[in-house]
Amino acid sequence: MRVVGENITPGIYNLREALNIAENIGLDLVEISPTANPPVCKVVDYKKFLYELKKKQKEMKAKTAKIVIKEIRLGPNTDDHDFNFKLNHAIKFLKEGAKV
Repeated sequence: MRVVGENITPGIYNLREALNIAENIGLDLVEISPTANPPVCKVVDYKKFLYELKKKQKEMKAKTAKIVIKEIRLGPNTDDHDFNFKLNHAIKFLKEGAKV
């Protein structure tokens, strides 16, 4: 597996060597990319790694756009003026980014 991290020389090690390197530094060995060839592991403090991961997910969630759905009801007896009035509202809602 490929081992990366601070204060170590990056390289390809077997599992026992990688665990020994992490243990000597006093940190944890975390698998970052299991599908790579060879798999990539990083020597980090696991609790700090989880904290930063949650922080990134929280920031991504905050940046996502909230979808607003607006509803306009039209009946069979809606007059032309009322229809045009509601149509203008629908156009305004669409320009603001809402779904109608």
